[in-house]
Amino acid sequence: MVSGKTLSFADRRANWDVKLSPFGFISPYFLIFGVFGLFPLLYTAFVSLQKRNLLDAEGAKFIGFGNYEQLLFHDPYFWNAMGNTVSLWLLTTIPQILFALGIAHLLNRRLRGRTLFRTGMILPNITSVAAVTIIFAQLFGRDFGLVNWVLSWFGAGHVDWQAGTASSHAAIASMVIWRWTGYHALIFLASMQAIPSSMYEAATLDGAKGHQQFWRITVPLLRPQIIFSTVIATTGNMRLLAEPLLFNPGTAAATGGSDRQFQTAALYLYEQGFTKYDFGYSSAVALLLAIATMLVAGVAYLVTRRIQTD
Repeated sequence: MVSGKTLSFADRRANWDVKLSPFGFISPYFLIFGVFGLFPLLYTAFVSLQKRNLLDAEGAKFIGFGNYEQLLFHDPYFWNAMGNTVSLWLLTTIPQILFALGIAHLLNRRLRGRTLFRTGMILPNITSVAAVTIIFAQLFGRDFGLVNWVLSWFGAGHVDWQAGTASSHAAIASMVIWRWTGYHALIFLASMQAIPSSMYEAATLDGAKGHQQFWRITVPLLRPQIIFSTVIATTGNMRLLAEPLLFNPGTAAATGGSDRQFQTAALYLYEQGFTKYDFGYSSAVALLLAIATMLVAGVAYLVTRRIQTD
């Protein structure tokens, strides 16, 4: 009753509409997430507890945490892949953010044709990853690669980029940096343009130089964007698959080189699931990789936040 009167059916329906309509508006997201996100995750967790061949689902056998025990305590290839993943994460994420900050700072200045340069920043990101990897594999070729040709000017000789751990990681990292630096630079550029010019004018009157303004005004005000880009880059670089897979095409593609020198965790998952058809084992790898990605992303977030605060 309201003011001594009983609400009519139309009034009650209007009240329920006001209360429930917001949930109806957001329900498509949760439905899509449930079908394409939550269900595959739960199903992967279920399959990871089985000994299951991808080509023989009917012959699956429940083994509990046997796959996880094998991975964590008896599989050196898994830990090698995780080590390579962390190494590539460090070689790609930190340079991406630093290069993106520098490029965004340059594009934020009064340059002739800056619109053209800004547009060109996104081109590497929209280029097919397969095409990028194949081209970079040719650039880093041992005998006829352009990179070795340039290094020969300085007497460096021919480097077999695919054979060594450090050299292969550097080559793969260069692909990732080339593809994603422009994406992060545009995010930083958009945020830089939102900084009031009066802050720079006041700093100029106080005698602050350009580099001082950049580190003491621009970078601190870009803290949310830097944290966002760091987390996004971390989650992407922890799941590298196409770059190491196509860097050395052939019989050793899934193993990341003849000595697994650049096999990432995602590539190891691919090897177990789609070359050995061990669906249960690869599902366990997928879950452990997801957990590791969340942990590393959390650490990257805390470190970036601490640096920005200091």
